[in-house]
Amino acid sequence: MAEKESKKTESKKPAKKIVKAKKRKIRRTVPHGCAHVLAGMNNTLVTITDEAHAVLVWASSGASGFKGTRKSTPYAAQVAAKNAAEKGKEFGLESVDVFIKGIGPGREQAVRGLSSAGIEVTSITDKTSAPHGGCRKRRPRRV
Repeated sequence: MAEKESKKTESKKPAKKIVKAKKRKIRRTVPHGCAHVLAGMNNTLVTITDEAHAVLVWASSGASGFKGTRKSTPYAAQVAAKNAAEKGKEFGLESVDVFIKGIGPGREQAVRGLSSAGIEVTSITDKTSAPHGGCRKRRPRRV
């Protein structure tokens, strides 16, 4: 009986693993793109896209190593913009149109960070939404 079991285990061969070949990432060159700056009160996000608004790279104050209240400083926004610009240069990025949204402290410094990293800023557009009266107020409290 023991001989039959040992023969069964010997005859089974380990299954071969199928390894798929990874697709090569196509590195495209984008000489002109758009930089979207979202300047919030707690963080600043910088996203660089191509002209069709497909995301190429992004960076934020938090991802740049700042934590807590230091994330919301203008210097952190400048560092985040420089990091995004350095990543964007790998795509051959030379000039950007900047779209700013939000009322945070890093609005102007993010644009300065992009230009100091060697990327030409061709235009700056403010896309901050304006309040329209807001939602309906809740009912008054009964006394």
